[in-house]
This record gives sequence, structure tokens and C-alpha cells, in this order.
Amino acid sequence: MKKGFSQPSTKTTTISYPESSGQNMKFVGLNVSFFILSTLTALWDAGAQDSCAHRCGELLGTCSCQVTCQSLGICCPDYKEFCLQISPYSGSLLGGKDFLINNTAFDASSGLKCRFKKKIITSGYIDKDGKAHCISPLLYETGFIPFEVSTDDGLTFPYSGTWLSVHHNKVSDEEKCTLVNETKWQYYGTPNTGGNLTLTWTHQTLAATQVNIEVWGYQETGDSYSENWMAEWKYLYTLAREIPNTGKYSFVPVPAKGNYSTWDYGILRIIPNSYSDGQSNIPSIWSSDHALAWHLEKDFRNDPNAWATAKCIEWDRKEDLLPNFIEEIIDCPCTLAQARADTGRFHTDYGCDIEKGSVCTYHPGAVHCVRGIQASPKYGAGQQCCYGSTGTQILTHDSTGGSTPDRGHDWGSPPFLKPPRIPGFSHWLYDVISFYYCCLWSDNCDFYMKRRPSSDCRTYRPPRAASAFGDPHFLTFDGLNFTFNGLGEYTLVESDLTSLRVQGRTQQAHFSNGTGARGTGLSAVAMQENNSDVIEVRYSEDLHLEVLLNQRVPSFSEQTWMDLKGLFLYSTPDQNITVMFSSGSGVEIRGSGGFLTLTILLPEKFMNHTWGLFGVMNGNPEDDYTFKNKTTMSVHASPQQVFEFGASWAIKNGTSLFTYDTEFLLDSFFYGDKHNASFLPVFSPHEDPADPLLEEMASRCGSDPFCRFDVLTTRSLQVGSSTRLSHQNHKLLVEHLEPVISCGWLDHPTNGRKNATNYLLGSVINFTCNEGYELTGSQERTCQASGAWSGDTPQCSPVTAIKQVIVIGSIFGIVGLAVLGRLGYLCRKESVHR
Repeated sequence: MKKGFSQPSTKTTTISYPESSGQNMKFVGLNVSFFILSTLTALWDAGAQDSCAHRCGELLGTCSCQVTCQSLGICCPDYKEFCLQISPYSGSLLGGKDFLINNTAFDASSGLKCRFKKKIITSGYIDKDGKAHCISPLLYETGFIPFEVSTDDGLTFPYSGTWLSVHHNKVSDEEKCTLVNETKWQYYGTPNTGGNLTLTWTHQTLAATQVNIEVWGYQETGDSYSENWMAEWKYLYTLAREIPNTGKYSFVPVPAKGNYSTWDYGILRIIPNSYSDGQSNIPSIWSSDHALAWHLEKDFRNDPNAWATAKCIEWDRKEDLLPNFIEEIIDCPCTLAQARADTGRFHTDYGCDIEKGSVCTYHPGAVHCVRGIQASPKYGAGQQCCYGSTGTQILTHDSTGGSTPDRGHDWGSPPFLKPPRIPGFSHWLYDVISFYYCCLWSDNCDFYMKRRPSSDCRTYRPPRAASAFGDPHFLTFDGLNFTFNGLGEYTLVESDLTSLRVQGRTQQAHFSNGTGARGTGLSAVAMQENNSDVIEVRYSEDLHLEVLLNQRVPSFSEQTWMDLKGLFLYSTPDQNITVMFSSGSGVEIRGSGGFLTLTILLPEKFMNHTWGLFGVMNGNPEDDYTFKNKTTMSVHASPQQVFEFGASWAIKNGTSLFTYDTEFLLDSFFYGDKHNASFLPVFSPHEDPADPLLEEMASRCGSDPFCRFDVLTTRSLQVGSSTRLSHQNHKLLVEHLEPVISCGWLDHPTNGRKNATNYLLGSVINFTCNEGYELTGSQERTCQASGAWSGDTPQCSPVTAIKQVIVIGSIFGIVGLAVLGRLGYLCRKESVHR
């Protein structure tokens, strides 16, 4: 049985293209038949051809400078000259990465300049092989950055491309110089930490026989949360000069001279010694950013605890002057299962990952932490949530291993460029180096936990999930299940809340002999929210998953996580694709049995703001069969009526988000009907007792109706198994996303203890007092369905002197009675013996 779809492999002779904005993808078709190709050729021969100079990404009058022109065969003659392809295509936002321009040859005498974002200029060069290179600049943002190239020393910049700027902690370790035993670097000068420090690097990265090693510091100056709040990486001093570029350097650090030792957070940079100290945007290798304990002043080395305590108290005072960001960050999920299921709003914290052995250095007792994907709207703050082995939250009120929110989101947040939205670095300045002051270099962690308390989950509301899989079966946000196997392109979800659009394409399944089955499956899904980038995930002709970003196929060879416009894009090694939009909505796509399996997660704010094949998300499945004209149909409708409902959600070319870059796609979906009314699927497959597949189908599928349906329509047990697995995964996801009631954190009474830290529905907490104190209030409290704790707040009061006398007297009285009783017994016993 052939898994998936059969597609002709012939090259296209047609074109589709978006509007010039490149975002609101309104497609127009141009049939470039032999006649039109001849006409274009004649125009070009007549000297009327257009040029891609300064025009990459546009559709011109006679040809195209869009990426799809290559597969369509209609590129302008100079497309490859002016529209640059580079390798590598990504690097740290700190800059200094040397990248090669692959597709264009420049004259060796060219005065090469590279300009990023129309304003940051770096010097390029031509290597001995005649290949052109650019150097990436220091940036204070992540994402795809437009750049241009000049060959006339910066007079004109006709060549263009894009460079992916990446969070410094997300680039590979091979790109950075390594601080050997990094913990030693960051604790240097504290008790029992001294001696040599060593760093290593890949020496081939820099074309130099000798290098300098520089120290850079990071600061943010100006008034907090104002227009003059600015971020700056600043060259401090050169640690080592003109050392051999062997890839290794060791030294015994001494306190830095002058004011340099007051910089306690920074980084090392290695550069060829031919450049001047602190020169910007030159070939560089950066270390990881880190606490600069190793160069701090003598006062730190003399008494690290006192030095760090003073810093901690100073930080605590400054926090008093800053706004309370905690009020606007999203609440944590109540359980580990919820946190791992809510992939539209939370993502694994790489510092505490259950999939990688739960090595949670900063969160002892935790097995897994997640971070809120989106920064808070006003203050750019971040959320962190940690969970213990029981699957419940660990709160800082109970343990230093609890989760701590962040004044600066670790990943930064658009529009970047200004504090506290600088990716990685703002977070270090406000949330990490202060942790060193208070918790790691001194014993003042209560200061830190007071300012960074864990959020509980009393206001957390899990998202709703909808899925489509197999031949295709739909499970709506409100729990309605149905099968719609039309052939075409359809609206799966639309929302007026954020202009969210998710569209699906189905294609006919084929038997192993090449004939078409009377069934379809999802072959492509395209999506956009507001004016975000457009993401499309589809099966390629060789049945591999292919991701398109604004019609271009991005490579995940360098980065599996991409910070893009209005969304984050993540690809696992086995090509499960997750798209996380800024609204908190999430889309997960994976290949399964030759069809795509799709899951959409929408936060509660989308209630009553959706329509499409996944229905109206409002908790009521009765209106999920809402047609495009807003009329509704009974949930007990026949399969044929459901087919009509699905057909009403066929999209139009003017609103399509799809890329049509092959003859097959154009003929089948662009020029053809968006819903192929001539294709009639099997509505209710018959289970023939004589069917040789029946016995094994029953074994594979059990009672799963979708699995049985797909085996009978596709004649493939593998497709059926994949459908059953997708169905099970959806049911498990919905189960994990069930709302959970939390009654909130309960403190232990002063001079007392509590026996548990679970604050969810049904949990029982008991309280006891220390010796010399007695309990008033409730000894036991239970989390109730109302979200309130039973009983009264317990208190431990000192036992008064008179009570102590009474108690002691009672004890003596009891003892006295026991003694008298014993004496009476002995006397009686003696008289018997006598």
C-alpha cells in the first residue's frame, strides 16, 4: 500500500504570487504557457527585461524575483546574481560571524560593503577563491534581518538577502569559545575556588596566526521603562594580546584594574590581532555570557559573602523603584501534564528538562520546568513554572527550587532593541546576576524569592484543543467528532479576534497500484495571524515534510527554533512542527501514515471568536456545524450533509495562504475548484465478513471507528494504525488539558509546620505547632471544589504560664496516681505471699 499521495513530478510552467506586501497572501495566477514564455523571451531579447537589482522578492512586469520563480522557471535572468544565497545563514546576535555568498561572483577588486537593516555597515571581502564574504554585526534583536551588498564601497547596494540573528544561548557550542569548567569561572574568588582558568576555541574559525582576547561588559542605562533606556555591549580591556591562535589559553586571573572590576556580567571576545582593540563588527568568536567573578575587585575576593550581600541589598532597593511586572504575566499551569500539553503558550526550559534527565541545577527538587513563550505585553516580562516528581508545582514560598518569573524575558520580545526586551542579556542583568548576588555568592536567597515569587495556578485556564487526522477525521474544540473527506482547500479555523487563519489542503489517497482511493487526507496546512509571517507545512513529492516560510523553504540544519515575525517556529529532529503565535495559539503538525496530523490549541480568549471546519469554540458542540453563511445544522446530520457543510468552507484564491509552485498544485488547486464536487468519497464503508483485512483490522483498531474507517477506505493497516494513534493522542491531550481547581498556596503557621505542598482540589494539609506552642484554628484543611480551603487559618500560640502549671500538675497528678496504684498492687501481692 502506498502511504500518502501520488503527485506528478513534472516541472511547472505556471506562476502564483502574493501581493507585494509578502504577508497578506492574495494569489494571482499567470499561465506561462509556451506562447507566453515565447512572448517573454521576445521581450527580453528586445531589451525590455526587468532586473532583480534592488527588487528581490517582487514580481516584475516580465519576470519574477520571488523565490518560487526557480521551480516555476520564470526568474529574471539576473535573479541569481542579485538575490543572495548564503551559508551559514544564521549566527549569534553578538555578530562577528563570517558567512559566504554562494550564488554570486564578484570582482576581486570590488570594494565590498555589507549593510544590515539599511544602517549597520560591515566590511566584506573576497577570498583567494574569488568568493565573497560578509561579517555579521552586533545586533540587539533576533529573527531574520535584511541585508544588502555593495561592490562600489557603499555607493549603491543592489544585492540583497536575509541573515538569521539568533539568541546567543541557542547557537551551537562549536560557534562559541568554551569556558572550561564554566562554574569555576563564575565562582572564582569564592571559598575553595581559585587557580588557573582555561578557555578553548576552534582556531580555524579565525584566519589569523595570533589573536587577542578581550573582555566586554553589558549595561543598560537611562531611566527604566522610558525612551532613554538603552542597551550597550562595551569593550572593557584586552585580557591577552598577540597570543598564538592554537585554540587554547590558560591564565591565573587577577582583579581588573580601575573601574573595570565593577562590571560583574559580561563576555569574552577573541579576534585576529590585526584589528584594533574593541573594533566593532569584525571576525570574532564570543564566549558564553557569564558572571565575571574571576575579574572582580579585591573586596569580593576578601569577603565574597559580604560583597555579594551588599549587592543583593542594593538590587532589592532598586526593585522597589520598578513597576510590579508579576501582575501582568500569565499564570502557570497547575500540573506538569498541563504545562507540557499547552504548547502554544509554554515551552521546555532547557535548564530543567525531563526529556534530558531532569538536571535542574537552579531548581533542586524539580523534574521539569517550562517558560512562557510570549513576553508580557507592557513590561516584556517572562514566566517560569517548575514541577516536582508528583506532577504538581514547586513554589518559592515552599522551596528555593521553585520557579521564578523574570523581569526580562529570556528570549526577549519584539520590537527588541531596547531594555528590557534585549534577548538573553536583559534577562541576565535583572534576573540572573541578581541570583548570584543573593543566592549563589551569599546566603540571602529570601531577598530574591521575595522579588521573584512563583505564580500559582488559580487563574490559569487551559486552552481548547482541536485535531484532524487520517482520512480526515475532525475533533472540534467542543468535542464534536465527524469525518469530512472532501478534496480541496478549506478553512479549518478563522478568528476575528487576531485575524488567525489556518487552512488545510486535502489530496486523494492512492492504492499501491497507483489507482485513486475514495478517500482523502491532509497534505498541507498554511497559517497566519494578523500580519505575521506565513507558515505552510506540506508533504513534498517524495513524501517528506516540508516547511515554507513566506514561500521559501528554510533549513533547520543550523537552527531548530526560529524567532520570526509574530510567531516562533520549532522543528523537532523527527520533524514535528510547532508554530506558536503571539496570541498564545499553537499549531502542531506531524506526518503520520502518509497524511498530516494537525492539532490546534486556542486560549480561552478565543471563545465565541472562531469558525470553520473546527466549529464555533464555545463549549457547545450543538452549533459546531455552522456553515460559512452562519446557518447551522444538527449534530445528528448524515455523512452526506456533513460533506455539504465541509464544502461550504472551501477557500478562494484571493484569501489562500498556500504556495502553488508546481504544475500539479496549480492545475489541481489553483485553476481547479477549491472543492472538487466531482469527487465522491466513501461516506460509510461496509465491513464485509468475507474481507480478508477484517480480522487484522479488528486486531489493530479494536473499537476505534476512525481506524476501522481508514483501513477500509485506504486498504492500509498502517494508515489505520496511524489514525488510531493520532486519535489516542488527541484524547490524552484533552485529558491533560482538563481544568484543575487550585485553592492557592497555604502558609504554615508561625512557630509551626505543615505536612504537604499540594494545593489542588482534594488535597489535605495538616498543621502542627512547635514545642511550647498550641494550635488554634483548623488542624486540617482541604481544598474544596469552590476553590477555597476548608476550615480556619491555623495559628500557633505560646502556651501560657498558668496553662503550663495546669499541664504540669495534670502530668504530676497522673504520675502520682500511677505510683499509688503500683504501690497498692505490690502490697496486695506481698500479703498473698505471706
